[in-house]
Amino acid sequence: MQEPLTSLDDDVAATKRVLDQQNGPTILVAHSYGGSVITEAGVNPNVVGLVYVAAHAPAVGEDESGLGKGMPSYTSKQPGAIMKTSDGYTYLNPADFPKDFAADLPLKQAQFESHAQILTAAKVFSAPMTVAAWMTKPSWGIVAADDKIINPDLERWYYARAHSHTTVMPGASHSVYESRPKEVTAVIEDAAKHAQS
Repeated sequence: MQEPLTSLDDDVAATKRVLDQQNGPTILVAHSYGGSVITEAGVNPNVVGLVYVAAHAPAVGEDESGLGKGMPSYTSKQPGAIMKTSDGYTYLNPADFPKDFAADLPLKQAQFESHAQILTAAKVFSAPMTVAAWMTKPSWGIVAADDKIINPDLERWYYARAHSHTTVMPGASHSVYESRPKEVTAVIEDAAKHAQS
């Protein structure tokens, strides 16, 4: 499902709307900020497992922005790499996007994606978690070892803390779901197979 990216509450509500339509055990899979969304929405009783794909997994009271300051990403330290609109929405500088977000994708594809970004309300990154589904649900985590958007060390820390089944993908960018689709699919299938066992 596509989050509206207007606030954490809105994005969690959109996820819960889809979850309420499911009639059986469900695995939530998320990338990047989506990890915060499934951390909140994953307490839904239909959810039996969580898959974090180069994603954030804060605990109750934590937020991505604060955690990112402790282990900053490459992009967060580059002036002008993260742009902000006058009404408080963020996006990545299209000129930097291919090397920062998608270095392991074909250049033309990365350039296209740089102009197809969905702008995100900056406030989502500083919204604290009120629940943390990974504390009670099994989780799987994929570390994109060359991630420049989220520090790979932060990804490792999240997944170690959550006792996630962790897979490290060497050389993978933040676009790991596109550059390594078979490996990412295998992790999701493993979650679906073992979440209830």
